[in-house]
Parts: sequence; structure tokens; C-alpha cells
Amino acid sequence: MNPRIRNVSRGAFTLVELVVATALTAFVLGAAYACMLAGFSTRKTIEPRSDRFQAARVTLGLLTADLRSACPMHKGPEFLGSPGTEGTVPTGKLDFATHHFTPRREGEGDYACVSWFVEDDPATGESVLWRRRNPGIGPDPLTGGRREEILRPVEGFDLEFYDGLDWHETWGDPNGRAKQESSFRDRPNLVGMPTAVRITLSLPGEPASESAAGATPPPIVFEAVVRIAVESTGGSSTGGNAAGPGAGQNPATPSQDGSPQF
Repeated sequence: MNPRIRNVSRGAFTLVELVVATALTAFVLGAAYACMLAGFSTRKTIEPRSDRFQAARVTLGLLTADLRSACPMHKGPEFLGSPGTEGTVPTGKLDFATHHFTPRREGEGDYACVSWFVEDDPATGESVLWRRRNPGIGPDPLTGGRREEILRPVEGFDLEFYDGLDWHETWGDPNGRAKQESSFRDRPNLVGMPTAVRITLSLPGEPASESAAGATPPPIVFEAVVRIAVESTGGSSTGGNAAGPGAGQNPATPSQDGSPQF
């Protein structure tokens, strides 16, 4: 007897189906890879900028807290502010006293002499913003204490001082002489404490793109105006300003005529 031969039908993919499935898989994987690269590129671009914004906010917050609690120094001029340059970076320097200080050692109080200044790092060549604090009462309030690095690198640290009428690039005199007048207008704050301080902090901008290789990116600029609401205790009857309405509020923004609106 001859056995019967049966054709058994088995399910399987055809060559066309395999080619189509492979093409679709490659397309999906390619799209996912492109999205992943775009995400990494965006993150690489945003993170440095976000870090700079956060560093600038922290820096301005520290300086604002010091200035809002500013008080006259125990010896010499009450408040000093001067412009300068550190290498090619326009910088300013601040010297004043503040009650924004937490005692850490026995014999210390909430009073400290403070200096804010920019100095180049000889190892890297970067311009670094420093803060010096000296909680002790010494013969020279402009020296001593400890300093701490606040921010690096910086491309500018400009300061302006408001006397109630105009903005000035300098304030006070290390030798104790009154600040020079620049016009015949009445100026109640020629010496003592300024009414407000305008801070302009510049940080490096975005790295140059491949299409603009070699071009210097513009800096990222941050600005804050801080009111000093402390009455001067200096020897001059015209120096100083009393705390007025709005003391302790957020930093002011300059109006169109340049005077701060508190």
C-alpha cells in the first residue's frame, strides 16, 4: 500500500514582509536616535546658561543681603566704592560694614567689615569675584579677615552709587575727604552712606557656534538696584540718609530718567 502524501500549510513571513518590517524598524530607530541627539544637544546648550543664571542670582542675592544690612564702618570713611580694571575686565570695589553676618566664634557679633572685589587667578587667568569679611574691630577696617570665592569667571562688575539726585561711579574717599561735587545742584549725600547701589554683573556668553568660529559671544548681563536704608552716623551733618518707606523691599528698577523707583 502506498502511503498518502499530505501537503501541510505552515505560516511564515514572505521576503517582502521582512524587507518592509526591517525598513520600518530602521526608520523608527533612526528617528529615536535623532531625537536623542537633539535632546543631548539642547541640554548641552541650556545647562551652561542655566548654571550662569543660577550663579548670578546667588551672587546678587548675597551682595543684596549685605547691602540691605549695611552700616557705617567703625573707623575711617563710612562707605567706599570705586571703579577699576582687572586685566581687561571692568571692575568695581566695595568696602562697607554690614550686620548680615552670623557669628561663628566666641567674641564675634553680627557686625562685619565687608569688601567685594574682582581679582585675576594667576593659575587660570580667569577673573574671580571675591568677598572679604572681617568680624573683628581693628585699626584698619579695609584689611584682615577671611575672603571667599563667590563667582568665576566674570567679565564685568560695575557699580554706581545714588545720592538722592544723581548716579556716581565713585563714593567716599579712603582719606576721609568729602566726595567731590560734579554740579551746582544740592547734594545731601556727599559723604556717609549712599541711598542706593546699582550693580551690573557680566558673565561670559554662549560659546561661539561652528558657523561663527572665532567670534566673541556677547556677555550675559544682570543688573540690580539695592536701596540702603540705614541712617549715617558720620561726623558730617549733610552726610547720610534716613530709612524711608519701602526699606527692605525688593531691589528697585531704574526709571526712564535714571532715578530708582523704590
